Amino acid sequence: MSEVKEEVRAIYSNFKKIDKHSGVPAYLQIVNQIKAKMILGELKVGSRLPGVRDLERIFDVNVNTVLKALERLKFEGLVESEHGVGYFISGELKIDKDVVGELFRMVQKAKDSGIDMLTALMIIEEVWKNV
Repeated sequence: MSEVKEEVRAIYSNFKKIDKHSGVPAYLQIVNQIKAKMILGELKVGSRLPGVRDLERIFDVNVNTVLKALERLKFEGLVESEHGVGYFISGELKIDKDVVGELFRMVQKAKDSGIDMLTALMIIEEVWKNV
């Protein structure tokens, strides 16, 4: 049992508390953080998510916000709930691993060039609009 808790703690230890001033709804920030773990391969089909109360503490939000995020992930077919047991990853995001690898290389190159994250995001947004 403690091995499972350690695995869960390791996966979620680098989650960020929700930025309540970002303009992005808190539940979507949770959804995005969980999806990011899936994309990076840290959460796979069958992985058990921490309990709702644990997620509440991890993200520093109200339990209803956590439930809304989990419901959104269920709606998207990415999470299933098992009554009395918890929530599990049940689907996969269909993202080309080569694209993710190329993005990693581009981000590293931007960081090495001294481009900060906000500037990089602005550039990506402008490129996205014009492609």
